[in-house]
Amino acid sequence: MVENTAQRGTARQSRRAAIVDLGSNSVRMVVYEGVARNPVPIFNEKATLRLGAGLEATGLLSEEGIERALEVLARYQVIGQAMGVQPFDVLATAAVRDARNGAEFVRAAQMRMPGARFRVLNGEEEADYSATGVLCALPAADGIVADIGGGSLELIRVRDGAYFDAGTTPLGVIRLRERSEDDLEKAAAIARKTLADVAWLEDAKGKPLYLVGGAFRALARLHMARTDYPLNMVHLFCLNRQEAVEMAEWITGASRKQMEKIGNVPRKRMVDAPFAAQVLLALLDKTDAPEVIFSAEGLREGWYMREVAACVADEEPMEALAGEMAGRLGRNASFAGPLHAWLAPVFLFGLGWKDDAFLSLQFRLACMVSDIGSYDHPQYRAEQTYRRLLYCHGVGFSHESRAFLALVLAGRYDMDRESPVLEPSRRLLSKEYYEAAIRLGQAFRLVYMLCAGTEVLLEETHLALKDEDQLVLNLHGSRLRSGGNAVSRQLSRLAESLGVEADLR
Repeated sequence: MVENTAQRGTARQSRRAAIVDLGSNSVRMVVYEGVARNPVPIFNEKATLRLGAGLEATGLLSEEGIERALEVLARYQVIGQAMGVQPFDVLATAAVRDARNGAEFVRAAQMRMPGARFRVLNGEEEADYSATGVLCALPAADGIVADIGGGSLELIRVRDGAYFDAGTTPLGVIRLRERSEDDLEKAAAIARKTLADVAWLEDAKGKPLYLVGGAFRALARLHMARTDYPLNMVHLFCLNRQEAVEMAEWITGASRKQMEKIGNVPRKRMVDAPFAAQVLLALLDKTDAPEVIFSAEGLREGWYMREVAACVADEEPMEALAGEMAGRLGRNASFAGPLHAWLAPVFLFGLGWKDDAFLSLQFRLACMVSDIGSYDHPQYRAEQTYRRLLYCHGVGFSHESRAFLALVLAGRYDMDRESPVLEPSRRLLSKEYYEAAIRLGQAFRLVYMLCAGTEVLLEETHLALKDEDQLVLNLHGSRLRSGGNAVSRQLSRLAESLGVEADLR
């Protein structure tokens, strides 16, 4: 049964909340709109400060970084006031908490931002927020969250929607560069020795790594560009162990010129990338992780879910996003349930999708978003809807899910399956899942021809697979008038794709 989530949150008070994430390497302000299971950022600005540069040697925040930080924070204060944000929080991390002049800097920063609340997080609190951010996107995550910054690497165990064993290590990329004196071999030895002292990692061996933080995201972006990956989207980008090792080893061996030629990463990040790669190699060696999953959701999203959106934290993120899209872009969000029930005898039971966790979930989500192109221009509807699903903002959709759902809707709007627009789906989906999405799109096209997206015209009609060689559509009584040549032709197309005969009764 598909639950209608389209109207969820419509009665929730509209609000804007802002966080300033003040790290060792950069500062970022994000303003979120409303209260939603998938955080909606409406302002997102980052400035590179390198506040923690030189901290290892001097024990002090960089004077140049402080000066720049106070300028940027004053700007953020003005933006926060203009946008009416509440709450307005500044969370400072490793560099500020470890520096001897950290408290003095915070006092000066508070004078620039009198409307904001300041907190200097300890390592465990920082790890807690990062874990909450990962669980925001992946409630079923079971493994180790590793959040790398400029001054520290936070590690935390996640399982069954909870997190524990949180801790911090001095393996931030700026600090590691300074401790190793820019020597990658020395950096690798420091990383391995540091992780050897984190005893609880032994208990999580063989579990995935969930990688958070700008330096880790830079590794993913370099790899995506180098391999011509079809989505330039780091969030939920996955690599198996062998791929992750190859990626990290290439980055540690590449010259700055080679990385710049590949691009897709700010130049300021390229100097840190080899040190982040050494930390990743040490983590892989220590944990025997079978895969790595990159998460763009970390400390800031963790803060949002705990401080702003705790009331929706129990919602399933993919279903929440699908429901929100249906309510905003479709004609009849309540149609998802009847559509699911009408097609289930063919897809879930006749074709056995109920026994495939991925297909079963995508079937449910596809029913929810089946009509989100209804208000687009008919000449561009198929392509527009395909791209909307493939590139939509939302924390829950995996890359495979995006490719599948987008392809279903392209078929629902009759896009040529050989179109070059569909290349991302061809590359991201197995042949089996690609064909499954095409068939479901054809089924949606049949349904909408038959009933125009209304429940009443589905009543007293039935679609089923009979004896594994017939696709039978029964139209009863007055519903016969909703049949016709177009319905008959689409039934035949769907039957052909399923390898069976069509029978319209």
